Amino acid sequence: MAIKLTFHGAARTVTGSCYLLEVGASRILVDCGLFQGARTITELNYRAFPFDPKRIDALVLTHAHIDHTGLVPKLVKHGFAKTIHATPGTIDLCAIMLPDSGFIQEVEVKQLNERNRKKGLPEVEPMYSLEDAMAAVQLMKPVEYETWFTPAPGIRMRYWNAGHLLGSTSIETELSRGDGKPPVRLLFSGDIGPDNKMLEKDPEAPVGWDFVICESTYGNKDRFERAPEKRREMLAEILREAHGRNGVLLIPSFAVERTQEVVTDLVLLMEQGLVPKASIFIDSPLANKATQVFRKHAGEMENGDALARAFSSALVKSTESVDDSKALNRFTGFHIVISASGMAEAGRIRHHLKNRLWQKSTTVLLVGFQAAGSLGSMLEQGAKRVKIMGEEIQVAATVRKIDDYSGHADGPELVEWLKERLPVRKSVFLTHGEEEPQIGLAEAIRGKVVPDDCIIRPRLDDVYDLSGDTCALLAEETKPRIDPNAVGKLDWNNDLQSLVLDIDDELKKIADTKGKSVLIRKLRRALKEEAEAE
Repeated sequence: MAIKLTFHGAARTVTGSCYLLEVGASRILVDCGLFQGARTITELNYRAFPFDPKRIDALVLTHAHIDHTGLVPKLVKHGFAKTIHATPGTIDLCAIMLPDSGFIQEVEVKQLNERNRKKGLPEVEPMYSLEDAMAAVQLMKPVEYETWFTPAPGIRMRYWNAGHLLGSTSIETELSRGDGKPPVRLLFSGDIGPDNKMLEKDPEAPVGWDFVICESTYGNKDRFERAPEKRREMLAEILREAHGRNGVLLIPSFAVERTQEVVTDLVLLMEQGLVPKASIFIDSPLANKATQVFRKHAGEMENGDALARAFSSALVKSTESVDDSKALNRFTGFHIVISASGMAEAGRIRHHLKNRLWQKSTTVLLVGFQAAGSLGSMLEQGAKRVKIMGEEIQVAATVRKIDDYSGHADGPELVEWLKERLPVRKSVFLTHGEEEPQIGLAEAIRGKVVPDDCIIRPRLDDVYDLSGDTCALLAEETKPRIDPNAVGKLDWNNDLQSLVLDIDDELKKIADTKGKSVLIRKLRRALKEEAEAE
């Protein structure tokens, strides 16, 4: 029986997780996530799927994060109507996250169409609507950990805790080869959590595989994992510095779990008298809803009682309306605002950054992975100016980062996780990582954990045959939607923004009008010569 695996996302990039698994006539998806980062990659969100949603027999989710579930409503919008399998925790989170995403889609497209009408441009449709998101949630069927289920004929699966997020999983998979042959054993790692994760237990999974699909987000990093006390010491130092500037501490944070972890630590530090007490504003309706889900599942989590206490503190305040959010910009003195999104790519955090980045009293604290080309990545790399919603903003704020809140295992932890899964008889596919982290992890396991020729770094839309003694790339079936070399890197749009800012800098240096005109003529001449050369 033919067995094929196609990497439609999270291939040499961290986002857009989506794997098409075909066993005979059965076709299932593992994850269907949103691409984030540079425009070249995010434009894939708006294109047609590279498969027919109506022909997919089931969708199996590893966990609720938007880079794993964010295109599920679009899948439903375009004809998918079968079962979506997920853990109860994942379903509870998706029930708030996906409608929130659908609502944001509708609001942002409405605003875009208002601008397009003024420019004489055609109107566009949102990727999906709130109604599509609600319909997707209705298709979800709960599956408990360590319980076998059959999403389609010839495929059976079992969830194991991945230690990454409430409800997160690795997926044990057995694929029928027919003719009495033993099944192909395949493990989807999902996102693997680190040691010392505040709210999650350590990851688990069986041993002995033909293939392992392993994430590699921090594959080249050794974060020298700190105990929770050490992490709080780092946070306390940043808090004291921010307090000394007497301004706002802005924390772009993923609304689900990251916000809950950070708030728990902030309140604990303040209650212990290790940092000055201050108001902590959670400016994210989604984060507020997610907190209620975490409270519901507190008994399943590590330190669930500490989370519940933190969110009962009088120091923690929530905003709901847009007016509440705008009112935060009038606050002076030291206070803390935590707002989505974690990469500063969307949501209310962009408004706060637009209003506060130019102030020296502002501190920005990054607490998660920043995809290449994202606003968060530009700040992390020390950009002096950025464009937010079309407006150039000078970066005078102090930007700090703590990796310890990451939901992902680092390189040594991934190596150890793979060692605990041995033997791997055929191949390890490294996914969900950019090029350098993948190469770093490949070097760490090559010849030490798996043989030299056992490691594969699939490109976007690569198709592999898993039914033979060795896996083979089906080059004739691989039809990449974009240049694979452009994935996980800065693109023309990032270059354009940088060029525009550089030109503006040069113009500001020229005092007289004539000099400015000369520079503009030179630029026009260069553009004309380039066009004629082509």
